[in-house]
Amino acid sequence: MDLLTEYIEFWQDKYDSILSYMWEHLVISFVVMLLSIVFTVPLAIYMTKMKNERIKGLIFNIANVFQTIPTVALLAIMIPLLGIGFRPAVAALFLYALLPLLRNTYTGIQSIDPSIVEAAKGMGFSTFGRLFKVELPAALPYVMSGIRVTTVYIISWTTLAALIGAGGLGDLILAGIGYNDKHMIFTGTILAIVIALLMDFVFHRFEKNYSKA
Repeated sequence: MDLLTEYIEFWQDKYDSILSYMWEHLVISFVVMLLSIVFTVPLAIYMTKMKNERIKGLIFNIANVFQTIPTVALLAIMIPLLGIGFRPAVAALFLYALLPLLRNTYTGIQSIDPSIVEAAKGMGFSTFGRLFKVELPAALPYVMSGIRVTTVYIISWTTLAALIGAGGLGDLILAGIGYNDKHMIFTGTILAIVIALLMDFVFHRFEKNYSKA
């Protein structure tokens, strides 16, 4: 009971700052995912129409290279280029988000039965009509799987962005380590996990509701 009382008192004392850390974390994660989806999904769709396999392989290899760089190292690389804070954190995490989103969207579009596309052509659908009414809905499970997995990763990796002054729940964890405060460490960690699980649930519900529509 003493531990629970201490923890409740900790929340009462630090409530405002905890919400501030959480808001910073959400903003970084949201911006990264928005930029990644806006950039990667159209690129993956364009790649499915490309005839040059070497260029497609090159794009995948470049995206894969970013995945092999340790997170802390990539964040550090961004400091000489973009300084410290929000911008380098978003840039580094954006590069990490490329591969899973690119791969899943590409795979989803490629997995569509060609006869379905031909039937849509026969029904008079334009290129954009086929894309938005046939191809993307059919590929949605793959696309949403990539978004869900990437979102969980990004929310987790955003905790490391505190190392370059970007804020977020990582700041709370680092402060807890510095002050040897288990409540701060526990709170930062648990909130990051809860946010990741909540976002995964939201995207899962969206996918199910869209599939039923």
